[in-house]
Amino acid sequence: MPLIINGILLEELPPDTRTLFETYPHLKDVAAALIAQVPKVIGPIGLLYVHQREYAVTTPHDKHLTVVGTEDTTTCSMVVLRHSGSGVSCVAHFDGSGLEQGVINIVRHVQDLSMNVPEGRLELHMIGGFLDPRHYSEELAIQLLYAFHKQPLSIHLVTACICELNNSLRGNINWPVIYGIGLNIKSGEIFPATFPDKGPDFPLRCARYFTGCYEMLDIYDCHLGMLRIGPYNYEPLRGVDLWLSQSDDFILQSALYLFSTCLHLLKWSRQVLSFRFGQH
Repeated sequence: MPLIINGILLEELPPDTRTLFETYPHLKDVAAALIAQVPKVIGPIGLLYVHQREYAVTTPHDKHLTVVGTEDTTTCSMVVLRHSGSGVSCVAHFDGSGLEQGVINIVRHVQDLSMNVPEGRLELHMIGGFLDPRHYSEELAIQLLYAFHKQPLSIHLVTACICELNNSLRGNINWPVIYGIGLNIKSGEIFPATFPDKGPDFPLRCARYFTGCYEMLDIYDCHLGMLRIGPYNYEPLRGVDLWLSQSDDFILQSALYLFSTCLHLLKWSRQVLSFRFGQH
């Protein structure tokens, strides 16, 4: 069914985010209120951290967690899908890979866990991206909107703090304002956040990007309270020893070319390469 914005059923999505914001100007106010908040520093206790190409779904009754969050987005999109009746919620970090199937899985998972709740609606929050020169943020945002627009359930777009609404100028250079978000699974509060601890198993989870694994990975079993990183296939990375012998700057620039959407992967690319393909 089509997306719903401010109670209005969208027969056709706007062609770009600027038209979206002009048609539904209240989205600007919602984004401004989110941006005005000071980012919270979230420690590891009660936290589930979601990496790029991952998502996690849980309920407000989860005794193991308080906050689910993600960070280090530039052109990526952070998505929260929450059922207002059951409180079942999902946090996802999209970079474009596995997008359509990822959206299908997320909607199905949240709806399945909310099956016995007669009241409530699915509420969609999209945060992230900016006015990047290659328009990656814009392309990803539109792809996500279309993917949710095609789902068989009614979904209410509540927050769209994306692209120009998440953009700031530093001199003459565009930068994203919000890099990370947290979701309080008990109250449903969404807030800007930063996470000093991005574990567990940081190198293992990030190494998926170097192996051709393009699907969105469901990392959490809320019934067991268990983080799960399933097996994945990989091919030997030719020349990894040569890569690891290069300077940090060389590796950084190479990773920037390959994975420009992910700040933490750039910073830790040597560690990830060493863990997966080189010396442990």
